[in-house]
Amino acid sequence: MLVNESGGIPNRLFFRLFQTGNILQRQVQNEMGISAVQWAVLGALSREGFEAGTSFNQLTEYLYVSRQNLDGVLKRMERDQHVVRLPHPDDRRARMVKLTDKGRAYWDGLQDTICQFYRQALEGTSFDDGVSLLHLLKKLQSDMSKISLDRETRATVREPTKEST
Repeated sequence: MLVNESGGIPNRLFFRLFQTGNILQRQVQNEMGISAVQWAVLGALSREGFEAGTSFNQLTEYLYVSRQNLDGVLKRMERDQHVVRLPHPDDRRARMVKLTDKGRAYWDGLQDTICQFYRQALEGTSFDDGVSLLHLLKKLQSDMSKISLDRETRATVREPTKEST
């Protein structure tokens, strides 16, 4: 695939990913009444082995969200009593994020809706296509995490300063 062209397949692919992420956020909010990040936090904290919670930093890394974004979401979730932040047992400066009993019940109550959401979103996708898409997205995530533009390339994408105009 040509990666050095500004149009064509790479541009269309990344624009479709952008649109798909935005549609996901909108539809989750409209259909479930929560944000996609709240959904992801509930899912992450409900995983087996995470009953005691996880560190704030581990959660940001797992979800690929900024600290600021996650902090705002967690404040809303704390207000709704779905999560609590507790002192980290090994590091007094760090905090653990834990799903509350109310949060667990809320997550469990969402499961039928989530299954219906998945079913409708994937109704035109075959099992094999779903497996292929999953594989390709995982590969894309891995490749994107390795991106390291050199300084010269990064300098060309910055907006000009007043001195240079």
